[in-house]
Amino acid sequence: MSHDVDTRPDRTDADDPAAEFDHVTIDCDSAPDECAIFPREATEEELLTTWVTAQGDSFVDLESMR
Repeated sequence: MSHDVDTRPDRTDADDPAAEFDHVTIDCDSAPDECAIFPREATEEELLTTWVTAQGDSFVDLESMR
């Protein structure tokens, strides 16, 4: 995971509202199930390129990362 840091002094929090995401679980018979994560307000066109999938072992306990 990477964190982008915006150093532009003219940028305010109002310019970059918090993104909201949604997800679906994809049941796979011949492979581990996957979770697809995507922006909640994405258009159908944006969904073609604005998503990420993860398998079960890609997730970690939140407390272990704090």
